[in-house]
Amino acid sequence: MAETSTQTFEFKAEIQQLLHILSHSLYTHREIFIRELISNAADALDKARFKTIKGEPIVDSDLEFAIWIDVDESKKTFTIRDSGIGMSQEELVKNIGTIAHSGTSEFLKQMAVQQDAGLNLIGRFGVGFYSVFMVAERVELTSRSAEAAQPAHVWSSDGQGAYDIQPADEAPRGTTVKVFLREDAQEFCQKQRVESLIKKYSNFVPFPIRVNGEQINKISAIWREPKAQVSEEQYNEFFKFIAVESENPLTWLHFSADAPIQFHALLFVPSSSRESLGFGHDEEGMQLFVRRVLVDHHAKDILPDYLRFVRGVLDSDDLPLNISRETLQENPHLLKIKNTLVAKFLSHLQELARTDEAKYLEIWRQHGRVLKEGYADFTQREKLAELLRFNSSKSADEKELISLQTYVERMPEKQAEIYYLSGPTRETVSRNPILEIFKAKEIEVLYCYEPIDEFALPGMMEYKGKKFKSADQADVKTLNDLPDKTAEKPAADYDKKDMDRLARRIKDILGDKVEDVRVSERLVDSPALLVGTDSFMSSQMQRIMMHMQHQVELPKRNLEINPRHPLLRNMEQIYRQDPQDPFLTQLALRLFDSAQWVDGYVGDPLATATGLQELLQQVADMYVKRGK
Repeated sequence: MAETSTQTFEFKAEIQQLLHILSHSLYTHREIFIRELISNAADALDKARFKTIKGEPIVDSDLEFAIWIDVDESKKTFTIRDSGIGMSQEELVKNIGTIAHSGTSEFLKQMAVQQDAGLNLIGRFGVGFYSVFMVAERVELTSRSAEAAQPAHVWSSDGQGAYDIQPADEAPRGTTVKVFLREDAQEFCQKQRVESLIKKYSNFVPFPIRVNGEQINKISAIWREPKAQVSEEQYNEFFKFIAVESENPLTWLHFSADAPIQFHALLFVPSSSRESLGFGHDEEGMQLFVRRVLVDHHAKDILPDYLRFVRGVLDSDDLPLNISRETLQENPHLLKIKNTLVAKFLSHLQELARTDEAKYLEIWRQHGRVLKEGYADFTQREKLAELLRFNSSKSADEKELISLQTYVERMPEKQAEIYYLSGPTRETVSRNPILEIFKAKEIEVLYCYEPIDEFALPGMMEYKGKKFKSADQADVKTLNDLPDKTAEKPAADYDKKDMDRLARRIKDILGDKVEDVRVSERLVDSPALLVGTDSFMSSQMQRIMMHMQHQVELPKRNLEINPRHPLLRNMEQIYRQDPQDPFLTQLALRLFDSAQWVDGYVGDPLATATGLQELLQQVADMYVKRGK
């Protein structure tokens, strides 16, 4: 190769500045240069293949469309070759680093603003071909255009301000990039390291990628294939690969769309929840691809947080990118894609719930708690409401779940609200005195065992025109207006005025422990219960807020007493004989303690135990005296 045939070109000033930053960086994610070079090679192969499809002639038409990578630890080189479209001398000058050039100004502007975050900015702004200078002492690029009349040329540079171009000896169609690695980048001439990076970023590139002769990318991008041509076994194996799971998925959704831009999606539901196993808040499970090249392993903008349990891929040839493949431009297309994905996926779950209830309930039991977090998604609220499942007072056991549709269908004609009640277990909720009037009227109540329910149901506001209402906030008069379904118990005679006076005396005894004491119209079997005074928050929500705000004591509640219960009738007799009787005081205090226990609040254990012991002592003394 004659020395006089070499031409030297100066990089433009901003490119020189960019190269200086790259060559002097210790960027921890510089591995992306492999992804960028493979992506460039795949683009070149696509263009060459398109020419052949159109019937246009290309040089070396019998060459396989493929990417070859050779690493040599002894020579400290990394070489990548493709049989793509190639470049002429003019195209070498014009096109190398186009991705970097288009974003260089913005990159340098950000560097000026955030000097101390320079390395992170390199990660945000992938720099195409020039990313190779994060690892290279020198680069030699040999390229031969697919056009028959164009000879091959060698482009070379050390990234210090200039590059040379000279004619090359005979070379096949395509481009070869030979990277002479810096001393601190020797990992990239190790075959195992390079293979792992190809599997991480470029495993689904639609051309064979061979490292030292061995093909690495053997799993096809099945999301690009027609659904009819993909078997269940292929779906299962693909899911296990991308999700790093050992079990098959519970279901999947595979579809393509043409608007607003063309994209392909494949979404899976895992058979178990990582969050329920105690692994904390799950990472987003969607992988974002552009032209089959991975650009984000945990794409946060593809699905809302309440679908974070979903695993899958989104791929588009048209999705616009910022300087790098790691940062999407702000554009309306991504939001429309997101809305399409969410609507399609929720519709898929709805269809599954109709056609295979057992399979859907399996999904709900694993991922329902996270799915409930979607209550704030106004655009999808109706679909989410159809997916909710609850245990209820009419369920045979804790395993039987019903939909809101089933609840509404079973409502009495005059019932205007959907009632729910929270608690840790079915046994705890079902024994809550709040439910006594609901049981007497045979009004179904949804049982809620998770804190999120206290946000989700009020947050959804209503379903089919029926508002959600916590059972402890239900209007007692409205409930009493509904007919009794069970056999009515004989009403015990009591004087309302006498019971009102007893209620006032109990309030005097309890003082500021309660807001008020009232004669109950809802209790059937229990002597007393505590009800909230806040019309906006249920008792369980008050407890949740108390814990969130690190409060020790619950807000004051109203104590309701059952005028038909034997205990209250006996207390009323004691009151009539002596309103100041110490025994009446002890009974009132212990009645309040028991109501707190039923409400799930212990209060002061020592004071409660002492009071209980005093009451027991008084009862024992009375028994002994009566025996004498």
